[in-house]
Amino acid sequence: MKNLIGINKEKAEELSKKLNLLLADYQLFYQNLRGLHWNIKGREFFELHLKFEEFYNDAVIKVDEIAERILTLEGEPLHTFDDYLKHSAIKAEKGITNGIEGINIIVANFSTIILKEREILSLAGEAEDEGTASLMSDYISESEKTLWMLSSYLK
Repeated sequence: MKNLIGINKEKAEELSKKLNLLLADYQLFYQNLRGLHWNIKGREFFELHLKFEEFYNDAVIKVDEIAERILTLEGEPLHTFDDYLKHSAIKAEKGITNGIEGINIIVANFSTIILKEREILSLAGEAEDEGTASLMSDYISESEKTLWMLSSYLK
């Protein structure tokens, strides 16, 4: 049986579950980025303050896109902080003021996220879900480039 957009309902449900885990990760990632943006100190303050803002602005867009994709697949997006904390593989960071420590947290968060995006991309391909596959493909490309840049910054 297929859903409204022509995807097998069981596969769409599985994709929605995985997308909800990614949504939870992005929500914690977003909040970590806000904290880093607000609390960063030191010589790289101006540079990192702006970069962290760029990252959280991107993350909040992705949060909305992921939630809307879940709805498109006829699922229900997680929407409480309790759910996000329960389901996220990313841990909440607190009191980080050091720029290098902040960048390392962002690298670890992106690394967690990109693994989930690859898993969802694979499932989307099996489900013939081009919409989710396209979204994940775009996210993976962006994450790979960002990880390369952040890695170069740390050297």
